Amino acid sequence: MPTARKSQVSLVDTKYYHCISRCVRRAFLCGDDPLTGKSYEHRRDWVEEKLLLLASIFCIDVCAYAVMSNHTHIVLYVDDKKANRLTDKAIVIRWHKLFKGNWLTHKFVENNKLNPSERMILDDIIDKYRERLSSISWFMRVLNEDIARRANKEDSCTGRFWEGRFKSQALLDEAALAACMAYVDLNPIRAKMAETPETSEFTSIKRRIEHAHSGKQPKSLLRFAGNPRQNMPKGLPFELKYYIELVELTGRCIRADKRGHICDAQPILARLQIKPENWLKLTTRFTKVFRGAVGRRHAMTKYYVHLQKRRRANLANCERLLG
Repeated sequence: MPTARKSQVSLVDTKYYHCISRCVRRAFLCGDDPLTGKSYEHRRDWVEEKLLLLASIFCIDVCAYAVMSNHTHIVLYVDDKKANRLTDKAIVIRWHKLFKGNWLTHKFVENNKLNPSERMILDDIIDKYRERLSSISWFMRVLNEDIARRANKEDSCTGRFWEGRFKSQALLDEAALAACMAYVDLNPIRAKMAETPETSEFTSIKRRIEHAHSGKQPKSLLRFAGNPRQNMPKGLPFELKYYIELVELTGRCIRADKRGHICDAQPILARLQIKPENWLKLTTRFTKVFRGAVGRRHAMTKYYVHLQKRRRANLANCERLLG
């Protein structure tokens, strides 16, 4: 029986989660069907557009993503503090961008006076909206339901488009985060859909590289804030330049027709103390090696204690590969 989502998410331990959604019934999310010759490539636009739109509405940031032929990989950052900071009106306005709301929420947004009983009911509604806008489950639900409806309409069929529900992994420390992001960004290269990160369409790495050429970072993705330090601003705890270089070097190693080498002195690997040979395993077999939360022993122990779980899945692999 699948584990309840609330038993997998612990924002006390980490705000970062890796989410995977897969199609059913041999359904094609994107790509070309070799049997019928039909192209579904345009659906990549659907996913990317909807994903980045939701990131601007929810209090959840996108760290990395890759849209594949029958599944998607997304690394998310849950900004629950932002959800708590937003005013009641801002919460309702954001929710109305996704759903219609009701007469009471519209009355509130239009600045009409509410009586005490209406205000009491509204407060309960806003609390619910606030919680949902920082919920991974709601984020993935809105994303996947929209794509499923559009795909089923285009295919003139009904029924499930996605598997029962998406899978999620807690990324408990910087090593797990870096490995998972690189794994996601390199998905098209491993699948031989692209030769280089900058040509891998509908991935976060391509979007980051395009903006990096002009010395900028994409506003639609969680920015790289540099190495951890005092008064650390919100953002990924790495240098953008080093991350892009690391993904490029790793991509060369993965491709069989190119020679590649990851230097021991590579800044991110050196700081995270991950051996180059382990890095290649992490970025090619991340979801096969790890079935649940990922992190070093200390982070894993805290995570499972908070979730009141005795069994610590992945601990041996985490110690072997992450150190």
